Formats: sequence, structure tokens, C-alpha cells
Amino acid sequence: MKLIDDFLNKITMYRLVLYYLVTLVGAAMVFGLFGVISYNPANLAFSTLVILASGYATNMIFARIFGAETNVESVYITSLILALIITPPAPTDLIGVGFIIFASVWAMASKYIFAYGNKHLFNPAAFGIALSVIVIGQAATWWASGSLPLLPLVVGGGLLIVRKIHRFDLVIIFVLVALATITLTTSGNPFFALQETLTRSAFAFLALVMLTEPLTMPPSRTLRIIYGVMVGILFAPEVHFGSFYFTPELALLAGNLFVALASPKGRLTLTLSEKIELADSTYEFVFTPDRAYRFTPGQYLEWTLGHHFADNRGNRRFFTIASSPTEETIRLGVKFYKPASTFKRALWAMQVGDTLSAAHVAGDFTLPKNKKKKLAFIAGGIGITPFRSMTQYLIDTNDTRDVVLLYSNTSPSDVAYQDVFDAAATRIGMKTVYTSRIDAGLIAREIPDYQERLFYISGPRGMVEAFTSTLRTMGVSRFNIKTDYFPGFA
Repeated sequence: MKLIDDFLNKITMYRLVLYYLVTLVGAAMVFGLFGVISYNPANLAFSTLVILASGYATNMIFARIFGAETNVESVYITSLILALIITPPAPTDLIGVGFIIFASVWAMASKYIFAYGNKHLFNPAAFGIALSVIVIGQAATWWASGSLPLLPLVVGGGLLIVRKIHRFDLVIIFVLVALATITLTTSGNPFFALQETLTRSAFAFLALVMLTEPLTMPPSRTLRIIYGVMVGILFAPEVHFGSFYFTPELALLAGNLFVALASPKGRLTLTLSEKIELADSTYEFVFTPDRAYRFTPGQYLEWTLGHHFADNRGNRRFFTIASSPTEETIRLGVKFYKPASTFKRALWAMQVGDTLSAAHVAGDFTLPKNKKKKLAFIAGGIGITPFRSMTQYLIDTNDTRDVVLLYSNTSPSDVAYQDVFDAAATRIGMKTVYTSRIDAGLIAREIPDYQERLFYISGPRGMVEAFTSTLRTMGVSRFNIKTDYFPGFA
């Protein structure tokens, strides 16, 4: 398990999904070559190349028309998803070739045409397939997910993706609701219907790969549960409204529409206005957004910074917003390690006036609505950023909650945002303890009433897990422990 976590920590979610899809296509070609599955590897290679070429060309054209930043990783991911759910046509099958071109063109076009605030509303692959059914009468077979020899790879790799992004809540609720709905609505043998769903349908691929696309997924746990329930019900083949029956892609698009209506936040263009040294190797980048943007203290954004020759972490990263919603700027606190990733090198090279984009504000690492609840913050290193956001918000709103912050760093020179926490001590009575080591003894000494408090822990994954274990050993309920996690933290 540690080896898996180490691997997942070194790669972004998008790069993991890309490698996963490439592996599935490669495995399908090998299985086809040896007759394990019935799909011709030459046809699959041809189909994949046509979809990639069509999608890439379409994306470049629309990106230029709309003046948008091109994300090649996203193009590859959408194209490979289409290659794995549309039956590969032979080069001589003109109808089949027209289908894959039509679907790939509209999948990419939908990102720009059907968008709010420069953020696409619908899963692109699902949109391309759904439109193909309506316009040209061609449907996806979801052949990779419905092929038994490939199913272990589909499920195994898909579970790695879900583990990486910590979205088991969404997947589990979708699975339970979908299977329950199928059992209750099927007109035939429910056991046969469940067997077919699990082994010969879009079920696994939709649940593990497409349902969890970040930009069309809800930002909060409550909305994710509703989203999972909704798509799960509509996924059942015999659920219908009059004569209208949902296909897997239509069920997903309906869920996407719900997300768009429930949390309509688009993409920001951020202009760098200042770069400030906070501590040793730690800097704050202060950006001016192109419009007002609503978020809750402690949430994160997906930041996109185009640069050449991106490493395994790609050109998109998730970082907590360090600023408070009460401030007019968007602040990003970053710790620079050696060797730095290509993203961080590109970020460091930014000059005042340069821009990047950000979207998908999300996260449940936020203050409780009950202002009387006693709180305890535990931060390690750059994990202090969500607490900077929360603390500045408490100061600006004169919210005098009972809060104790334990802030661990290897040396005093690593402390960031001390000015904010010093101001909090004076203005709202917040207590901050700076230390090089946090253990059970320190927690009990500095926070005698620790069993009455709601704990927030933010920092490197290992630190978060260690302190969670420490608090549980001290008798703190798991329901009183919140940990900061978002895709690509490492």
C-alpha cells in the first residue's frame, strides 16, 4: 500500500488518468492480437489515431477562436475515453469513421460552446456520444468496460484514480443507488440484470473515470452525494419518463447540468501583481482576478499554467487559496523544493503582469457554521495556507471563535504568515503556538480541553495521517477530526 501511495503522490491526477487510458488501449490491442477479445487491434489503432487527430485539431481551432489556453493533456484524455467506448471501425467503414470524427469534434467543441465563465458544463466525451445518438443515430457500445478480459484493468486502474482524488464517497453512493435502482426496476431476473451491469456494461468505466471528472463534479460533499444519487438512478436501463429512456452518457449529462445549476463557478484569469517572500523557500504570489469570485475560507482551486515539456505533474495543480473572501486579491502560498517541478519553475518565472487561469473551487475543509464550536488547527509547513485564509476571514468579520493553532516548522525561519496570526491574537483572541514538534504531550498541555474541540489538520500526507492517529489515540472522535486533502496535494 505504501508503494501505491508513493506512486500516487508523485503524479498528478490528470497524468494518472492519461497513463491509465493509454494502458487500457495498449492492453486491448495486445488482447485483440492474441484473440483474447474480438476487437481488431489494427482497427483500434486506426480509430484511436483518427479520434486523437480530430480532437486535437478541433481543440486548437476553438482555443484560437475563444482565445483560451490549450491543455493538451485534456485533449488526449477525452480522445482516449472516446476510443474506449466507441466500437473501433475499420478504415473502410465510412459510417463508423464518420461517427468517431463527429463525436470527437463535438466533444472538444462542447468545452468552448457549452461553458460558463470559461469552464465547460458537460463531460466532453459524454456530450459527443449523446449528440451522435441524436443527430446521426450512432451510439457508443462502451466496449472496453463491457469486455471481461479488460474489466480487471478497468476496475483496478479506476480505483487508483479514485484513491488519488479521494472521491470514494461519490463512487460508492453511485454504485449503491444504481444497483438498487436496477434491482427494483428490472422487468426480468434482477440477478441476471445485476450480473450484466457489473460485467458487460458502461458501469465500471462511468463510475470510476467519467463520473469523477473534476471540472464537472460538485465542489462539496453534500452536492457530491446528491450528484451520485441522481446519476445512479438515471443510469438504470429501465428508468424512463414516458417513452424517453436514459443512456449512460445522458444520465451523466443530467448530473452535470445539476452541478452547473447548483454551483455555477467559472474559470478565472489571474494577473500576477506581486511576489512576496514569506519564509525560507516559501513565497506568496498575489493575483488580481478578472472578476469577483466567491469561495469559502479553506477551499482550493485548480491552477493552470501553460508551459513546455511539463513533467509527470503536468501543467495543472491544486493549491489552497491563501486569501480570505474578504480580500480583493487571490493569494497563493508555495513552498519551493529542489528539484522543483516544471509547474513550480514556470510559476517562479512569472513576472508582474503575467497571467494564469484557475477554476473548480472545491473542498470541505471549511469552518463549521456553529460559531460556538471550539476549534484546534494543526499545520505543518506550507499546510498553513488554509488557516491563513480562515484566520484572515475571522479577523475581517470580527468573528471571535475559540481557536488554537499549533504550527510546526523545522526552524523559525520557515514560519509563514506570522503577521496574520499575531494580528489574530490581538484582535480576536486566537492563540498560536509555534513549535518544531507536535506530539500528544504538547497537544494536551496547550489545549487542555482538546476533547471538546473540532480539529483541523493540514500539511504533507504523512503528517496528516500521523496526527490523525495521535488524536484518535488520545480519545478524539474521528467525527471531530477534519483533514485537508485535494487532488495533487503532494
